[in-house]
Amino acid sequence: MTQGMPENTAFVGGDARDHAGTNADEAALAELDRRVVLATQGGLPLVARPYAAVAETLGVTEDLVRERLATMLADGRIRRIGAVPNHYAIGYTANGMSVWDVDDALIHAVGERVGALDFVTHCYRRPRHLPDWPYNLFAMVHAASREAALERVDEIAALIAAEFPGACRGRDVLFSAGILKKTGLRIGG
Repeated sequence: MTQGMPENTAFVGGDARDHAGTNADEAALAELDRRVVLATQGGLPLVARPYAAVAETLGVTEDLVRERLATMLADGRIRRIGAVPNHYAIGYTANGMSVWDVDDALIHAVGERVGALDFVTHCYRRPRHLPDWPYNLFAMVHAASREAALERVDEIAALIAAEFPGACRGRDVLFSAGILKKTGLRIGG
């Protein structure tokens, strides 16, 4: 810290500026970000230009909405923006969570490869709970029937065996019995 300068001083382009000058801008962006989250947390409007519709609701430009969402994604305040389909409504009634006992040394490579398959909707690592639960890789498969889901899981097994010989020590498939309400974290208005 420069002697004689208050602690709340920032140096920008060689000038000393008091943070109070930028606090108003930061507070305005924080408030806008909160409003964007509130406007989108229940889902984007089902229109041709959803960000434009959100922008209109908030009284800002579509570019600003996109910019603020991109900033929140980049700094981790938002993890992702994605579709959350009701698989039952679109005909996928066999929802199987395939679970895999994969060598820890290869789990990242196997997970990346399995997660890239177009028929896998979720793929993630989870801790084992030995001795009863040896599985550390989970991959969700949706299909119109159990048989079709099991065929997809067999495809995953064949891929792992071919590309990562010996990496998989076991597997299972857990089928869902119903659909739960799918919502993310909500903040209050």
